[in-house]
Amino acid sequence: MKKIYLYVVTLTALFISSIAFAATNLPYDETADSAVNIQTALIQAKANKKNVLLIFGANWCKDCVELDRSLKGKSASLIDKKFVVVKIDIGQFDKNLNIANDYGNPIKMGIPAAVLLKPDNTVLYATHGGELANARHMSEQGVYDFFNTITAQRKPIE
Repeated sequence: MKKIYLYVVTLTALFISSIAFAATNLPYDETADSAVNIQTALIQAKANKKNVLLIFGANWCKDCVELDRSLKGKSASLIDKKFVVVKIDIGQFDKNLNIANDYGNPIKMGIPAAVLLKPDNTVLYATHGGELANARHMSEQGVYDFFNTITAQRKPIE
């Protein structure tokens, strides 16, 4: 009986640990003050001569999680070189909607969604047609190509 008890306690502890680990590795901080994070990113972008990349998404969204993985893969050097990234949690389409609306509602056709800003908060590009909503099928190369293309087509910051 003691062995069964120890087994159940061990499995329970492992399960709780895996949940805690998963929660700390989620791409979207559900408690973040996104408006403050955007303002901070705009200041950093100006100082570092970069643009700001807003990524709207949610932790429950498989495409959002896959996009996050891709941004940390092959696209990482491109992203780090050109952008200050702010990830904005939209919850169940019930959080930070005012921010999405401020940038033309890029989430209207699905998430993840992206907005590219100059350091003066001018929109250079926004996904309005669900361009990233199938991120899990895009591959790392597809994500890289997407961001490389929108970067090349936009006037560099001055």
